[in-house]
Amino acid sequence: MTAASHYDDPKTLRAACRQGQWRNSTSGQCSGYVQANLAILPRDLAFDFLLFCNRNPRPCPVLEVTDPGDPMLREIAPGADLRTDLPAYRVFRDGEIIEERTDLLDVWSEDLVGFLLGCSYTFDAVLDSSGFPQAHHAEGREPGIYVSNIACKPAGRFKGPMVVTARAFSGDKVTEVVVLTSRFRKTHGGPVYVGDPSALGIDLAIPEPEYGGFPLQPEAGQVPLFWACGVTPQAVARASRVPFMITHKPGHMFVSDLTVDEVIRD
Repeated sequence: MTAASHYDDPKTLRAACRQGQWRNSTSGQCSGYVQANLAILPRDLAFDFLLFCNRNPRPCPVLEVTDPGDPMLREIAPGADLRTDLPAYRVFRDGEIIEERTDLLDVWSEDLVGFLLGCSYTFDAVLDSSGFPQAHHAEGREPGIYVSNIACKPAGRFKGPMVVTARAFSGDKVTEVVVLTSRFRKTHGGPVYVGDPSALGIDLAIPEPEYGGFPLQPEAGQVPLFWACGVTPQAVARASRVPFMITHKPGHMFVSDLTVDEVIRD
């Protein structure tokens, strides 16, 4: 069976991930459904991380937390398996990436707790259909993912910088974009900054963003906008030298059964 190049149904996309048929970015996939970042931690770090998310809701808006040792979701995608239903994962030890892998079947343990955090891919399709097209979305790529100089509020073991995604829009559209995305508070909400990237410590002369994605290249008349990003836990893992953490590979998200309308209402 050949994998599709585009998916509209989250269950079908997750099945393709589980069967090894989809290992690409989820940008542009399953329009109308909520995508999520992933962080998995040992039970003894889970409370500190939940507190970190509570103190930093813009980069880490919690959609669901699993029971210790249980990889199955119950709320945002009942029956989905965190061990297999994402395209790609990263494993961190002592703050360093030790491997990227396509499933977690042989690294899962009975004390692991999964955190699903809202993702801005959720509103990319809404922006596009509302007359604010984006090059990265059209190409099925993630936006530029940069480490900013905004410090997250620390909690227990966890501290570090906020990661942001970058997009650029015509100056006369900025207010509309801010208002539209601010409705999506469970998927990062409105921008955390509008304007000169250097104010966030971002140097556009560096050709590749730290965490990949479509480099920010504003055209004449465009204004850069920056949203908090769910890759922040990966930068925090590095800064805090977290003993063990599993995450999604940036851009390779978990696609839930929640609809855009549901997340806006909530």
